[in-house]
Amino acid sequence: MININEWLQSNTFHHEQFSDLPQLIKAKEKQGLKISLCIPTLNEEKTIGKEVVLFKSELQDRYPLLDEIAVIDSGSTDRTLEIAASFGADVYKSAEILPVMGFKRGKGENLWKAIYQLQGDIIVYVDADIKNIHPRFVYGIVAPLIYQSEIKYVKAFYDRPLALSQGIRPTGGGRVTEILVRPLFSLFFPELTAIIQPLSGEYAVRREVLERIPFPIGYGVETSHLIDVYYEYGLEAFAQTDLDKRVHRHQETRDLGKMSFGILRTFCKRLKDRGIVANLPELTANLRQFQALDNSYEQVIHEIYEEERPPMLKIVAYREKIGIDR
Repeated sequence: MININEWLQSNTFHHEQFSDLPQLIKAKEKQGLKISLCIPTLNEEKTIGKEVVLFKSELQDRYPLLDEIAVIDSGSTDRTLEIAASFGADVYKSAEILPVMGFKRGKGENLWKAIYQLQGDIIVYVDADIKNIHPRFVYGIVAPLIYQSEIKYVKAFYDRPLALSQGIRPTGGGRVTEILVRPLFSLFFPELTAIIQPLSGEYAVRREVLERIPFPIGYGVETSHLIDVYYEYGLEAFAQTDLDKRVHRHQETRDLGKMSFGILRTFCKRLKDRGIVANLPELTANLRQFQALDNSYEQVIHEIYEEERPPMLKIVAYREKIGIDR
């Protein structure tokens, strides 16, 4: 087992270490790397324009770090696609990418289809609802991959913000991380507790890694990534970057319950598939919640299956696209 304290010292960075963008771009070009940004969306008209404008102006026009900026959408009914396209993003409907595979609604579906659609040797994923967007949300997590070839997967972490006391930053994750994911990792994958915010929506990954792992289409995608990459490459393949602060909308507790349920189903599947827990029973897809109206109470049942897409390398159309024989 790796010494976590040593890993934190060697593989945890701060975005200010990478603020020399001309130097970063020089290192990128020397290696001949292409970098793609994927912003998965569903009804994000309030924030998508600002993100696209900033990333295009700062990380394409002024500093050519990104080779493409793409929005991959799950079926927005607002002006998300129109706004993103008007500001210069490449816009794709997830349902129209790899149509032979059909369409499944979910963030993980968008992330998976980005592997097929985009050209980058490195793909950067950034959520669309960040109110304090800044170039560091890209260069801070791309830079470790450019500077260190042994690193394969970089996660962001940040304050949410949380209350500060006497200058000490709590550096905790979100509610689901601290209540569900970190306890589960502590029990079954203690080395992964070194990842400060395992559910952060900002991460950069080498294509060679992404195309080899399955993708849950829903809430479990980030958790599954960490477990699968850990088993394949070990903790030493990960790094993380402190981005200081992320301001975004907060979800209701009931919605976090749905997220937790989906993550738990994905987690249990990993335990079963890897033989960590024997004789695990078939798990229900029904999450049961309650709502009250005056003196009456009603049970509400949500079906959350957490279907998974296979590794992209198993898709014939992808193999043909990149020139690999069947």
